[in-house]
Amino acid sequence: MIPALAPLFIADFEHYRDVLVLPDDPLEGVPMRTFLTGDYLDDVLTRFGTAYPDSDPRGLASIWSKHYFIKLIPPMVAASLILNQRLPLSLDHLQLILDDDGLPAGFKLPHSGQRWMPAPADPFERFGELLDHHIRPFIEALARHVSLSPKVLWSNAGNYFEWLLGVLANAMPHADVSHGHQLLNALYLPDGSRNPLFQPVRYIKVDRQDELKRQRRVCCIRYRVNGLDYCGNCPLS
Repeated sequence: MIPALAPLFIADFEHYRDVLVLPDDPLEGVPMRTFLTGDYLDDVLTRFGTAYPDSDPRGLASIWSKHYFIKLIPPMVAASLILNQRLPLSLDHLQLILDDDGLPAGFKLPHSGQRWMPAPADPFERFGELLDHHIRPFIEALARHVSLSPKVLWSNAGNYFEWLLGVLANAMPHADVSHGHQLLNALYLPDGSRNPLFQPVRYIKVDRQDELKRQRRVCCIRYRVNGLDYCGNCPLS
């Protein structure tokens, strides 16, 4: 565990205590740039796919990426929003820790980061390194490897990002998570390109139900994995 992040890892977040570690952690990690080469990705997706024989590799890659993003996004985004801690997030500096099944177990950071001083002026400054130097190159490499639309993977990342903001708002009502919502509601990035995280989910009215239904805007193609069906938030179901 990184001591500076200890205040985060309580209650529902306690299981993230050992997801972010420092170089002295005994668990073995593989540099992210090395991991994203063909041989490593082939090995990991093959191991993951043994539980779902004869599945579409694109579906396997999408589901594997969900495991990746649920480890990556909650602790790193919460550290920034709640603790105002700026972590080193570039792929060039991180190592990925895998479990025995080839699933993401954690990340080795080169150092514990530092406080944002001054606080970021907008969400693009706050999350720029995470998006531009981690999530974007990760998605580009994985999508290219299995010939999958990057939109599917961005949707997977956005789904967990939006979910986390809800969790934080409920657990810490006075916390300022506005930069997170501003990011997800921005149609364009500062350079004028479209924001790939724009409104990843929507809430729709369903007949004879009082509560709005949370629905993804882009399908994760989970149904392409043998033994799995549409998820509960699927726009196709």
